This record gives sequence, C-alpha cells and structure tokens, in this order.
Amino acid sequence: MSELTRSTRHLIESTYAEGAPEIPDHVRNFIETVTFAEPDDILSALRDALDEDWMAMPVWARNLAYRLACLQRPDDPELLRDAAADLLSFGPDWDDFAEDLKARAAQWELSPPTKDSAVPPPTPGWPT
Repeated sequence: MSELTRSTRHLIESTYAEGAPEIPDHVRNFIETVTFAEPDDILSALRDALDEDWMAMPVWARNLAYRLACLQRPDDPELLRDAAADLLSFGPDWDDFAEDLKARAAQWELSPPTKDSAVPPPTPGWPT
C-alpha cells in the first residue's frame, strides 16, 4: 500500500469517525478554491498573504498552492524558484524537492523546449 493510499484511508477514517472534529469551513473553502484556481490567482493570493505576514499561512496550504501553480505552469522558471525557496524555508523534509525545482528552472532557462519538444515533467512526489 502506498503512502498516499494509507494517508487517504486515514483521512477518510478520521473524517467520519464518531466524535471527529469537523474540518473548519475556511479550510475546506480554501482547499476547494485553490484546487480550481488559475495560477495568476494562486500566486496573487500567496503574495498577498505572505507579504502581510510571512509565517501566518500554514505550510500545508503554501505547499498545496505552490504545487497547483507549478502544475499549471511547469515552464515558469521564476515560479519554480519561488516554490523551491518556500520549500527550503520549511525543510529539511522537502529539500530534495526544492533542489529538483531549482534544477528544472535552470534547465528551462538554459534550453527552453521548442514547440516540437516536451516540457520537463512536473516534480514527482511533492509532499501532499
């Protein structure tokens, strides 16, 4: 059983267990909103929140937002570097992922894909 499958099962069990606390409405709303947001909207919200209070946004929410933005813009070296810097700020658990993002950004700038070549694949295994 994969780690993601195990985590999914734990999520389901904890969500429906008797006496389990409810997921706060603001958390659920954030997850639903960021899941379907355009990358510009995600980045704008991140910048606003982080400019206001850099430590206020939970790490899981930052990771999710950056991950979704990077999936939508795998060819944006600046975004990849921003996401990497944020991961490095809360490491060392995510340092390998951050280094991979930095390498992808550098690779992109050295030899951007042409219309006939493929975009480098998204970083596999980002923390969930």
